[in-house]
Amino acid sequence: MIKLFGHFVPRSFFVLGLVEFCILLGAVYVGVWIRFQQFPAAWDDVASLWPQAVVFALGFQLTMVGMGLYQRNLREGLGGMALRITLSGIVAVAVLSLLFFVFPDLLLGRGVFGAAFVAGLVGVVITRLVFFHVIDQETLKRRVLVLGAGRRAAHISERLRRRSDWRDCRLVGYVHIPGEHDEVAPELVIRRDTTLVELAQALKVDEIVVAVQDRRKGFPLHEILDCRMAGIDVVDILTFFERQTGRVMLDLMQPSWLIFSDGFRYGALRVVTKRAFDVGISLLLLAVVWPLMLLAAAAILIESKGKGPVFYGQVRVGENWRLFQVLKFRSMQVDAEADGKARFASKRDPRITRVGGFMRRTRIDELPQLFNVLKGDMSFVGPRPERPVFVEKLAAGIPFYAERHRVKPGITGWAQICFPYADSEEGTAQKLQYDLYYVKNYSLFLDLLILLHTAEVVLWGRGAR
Repeated sequence: MIKLFGHFVPRSFFVLGLVEFCILLGAVYVGVWIRFQQFPAAWDDVASLWPQAVVFALGFQLTMVGMGLYQRNLREGLGGMALRITLSGIVAVAVLSLLFFVFPDLLLGRGVFGAAFVAGLVGVVITRLVFFHVIDQETLKRRVLVLGAGRRAAHISERLRRRSDWRDCRLVGYVHIPGEHDEVAPELVIRRDTTLVELAQALKVDEIVVAVQDRRKGFPLHEILDCRMAGIDVVDILTFFERQTGRVMLDLMQPSWLIFSDGFRYGALRVVTKRAFDVGISLLLLAVVWPLMLLAAAAILIESKGKGPVFYGQVRVGENWRLFQVLKFRSMQVDAEADGKARFASKRDPRITRVGGFMRRTRIDELPQLFNVLKGDMSFVGPRPERPVFVEKLAAGIPFYAERHRVKPGITGWAQICFPYADSEEGTAQKLQYDLYYVKNYSLFLDLLILLHTAEVVLWGRGAR
């Protein structure tokens, strides 16, 4: 894994992104060659095409991010991947055409643009076919040795079961700790008769994950230091899970980790830049979607025959537990909570109207929250705001739940794109793990990544209720 602006990115996907960027960059020059191969004089100015080539490559690649093609848990077959690449190309054409209209100096001729598009599409497909074959080769994977074979170490084998969880790395085994009861598969337990550093070197280990159940008894401190001095990376199990899954494991976390781990830093510069980002994105989006908002309002009025409000206001908990009124398009019947009892929206909830169901699937009902962002009650990206009655109950039952309120809530967030809709305390606890990852590793880079992935969530309708 590579830590890029505080966010863990699989090394293989980082390399893939660089390779595909170069391919898309070169596609522009291939397009020029195809279009003007009979006119050698046209190549005199080819060196000045680099701004157009960079814009073309970035535009195409950002739409690929938005279509989920750089997700670490992408498990679709070749058909699904080809569909996403094709849709990325279609969206990229639309976005780049608009960009060329606004900035005519970046314009590529239709012939060059078309040839570059085809060349780029073919190059990306071929690269993907090679990539998904190569990353399965064991020689390219990071070899991981787990120190400990007890209850704490067993979480690794129990929770990292998907192939995508082990992308970029391979589990070598679990080292038995004297006095600790083994709870992993016996064939994976290593009982050593040598030093830890000698064992790691013999097994060609790149990284050691410390998962000792009780660090007060028999903790091999000096041996771990020897491994670090020998150039072997050493991480604790919480950091390993955070890196591999993009979430923070609640049941393994201790309060001291929140304090001493890397992250959870919010200085004045971050606050100012995030606010500027929120205002800029909100104004830009409002300028684009205001016709859609008018149509949504009209649809609500038509369905309800002019009865009932278009907007729905509800008290939510914001930053530092401050209450505010969130604004949404009304997607439920007017008397949805006539009994005065607050409840989560459930699957096929009968309270949701037909228009409301469509707006929830496409996230149109969330658009009025742009005004909450401009007002400063919310951020564009952050944990979803919850109702006070739910927050009090969840904070009492879920450890560290209050920590998600140390930042402004958001319209979209890391938890929303990584986890389905949570309608129970257990689901909320799972979702909190992603919220804490965001709070810990916030950066503008992560915000942009979440925005791009949100486009994929909307297109594929995942997690909506």
